[in-house]
Amino acid sequence: MTPMDMLLTRASTDHLAEPAPSDAQLSEVLAAAMRAPDHGKLRPWRYVVIRDDARPVLAERIVASMKRMDAEAPEFKIEKRRKRFSTMPLILALGMHLRPDHKIPLWEQEMAVAAAAMNVLNALHATGFGGVWVSGDVVDDPVLAEELGFPAPHKLAGFLFIGTPDGEQHAPKRPDPAEFTASWTGKPVQFAADRT
Repeated sequence: MTPMDMLLTRASTDHLAEPAPSDAQLSEVLAAAMRAPDHGKLRPWRYVVIRDDARPVLAERIVASMKRMDAEAPEFKIEKRRKRFSTMPLILALGMHLRPDHKIPLWEQEMAVAAAAMNVLNALHATGFGGVWVSGDVVDDPVLAEELGFPAPHKLAGFLFIGTPDGEQHAPKRPDPAEFTASWTGKPVQFAADRT
């Protein structure tokens, strides 16, 4: 597979089974994260690895967070999240180590975290693993963030579920890049994707 083939065939999946990456494989994957664009060299990305018996413990923290964020959260939604967080082969909590008083704007710091997470997903695919980035209202819960090691002003950006893709993976149909691209000639552009 060429590097372009690798990029063009990557797709998120939560149909994941064991094995998850070993510590050595995960270290190599995270080395790719360190190559993300990072204005000011702030390195705002942080990763918490959750494996084995820590998964159901995290699942209960997620459930508690869901109830804090929405006292009327439906039981089926709570049970679905409890099961997913308890059974994924490996979970990587994505932390944002933010510096609000720095000259680099917060949005740039957050984008660096997102770029690094994308590098992780690409590196997983390149090494035969799979993953999906999940978020939801719990990422806005400062209590959960602190329980994972991210006290304010730091935050959660979500979680990566990681493992070996289970079963045949079908690449989703992707849109034509031309619909999202326009050439600027001095006047505001319009995009085909925005025409209704």
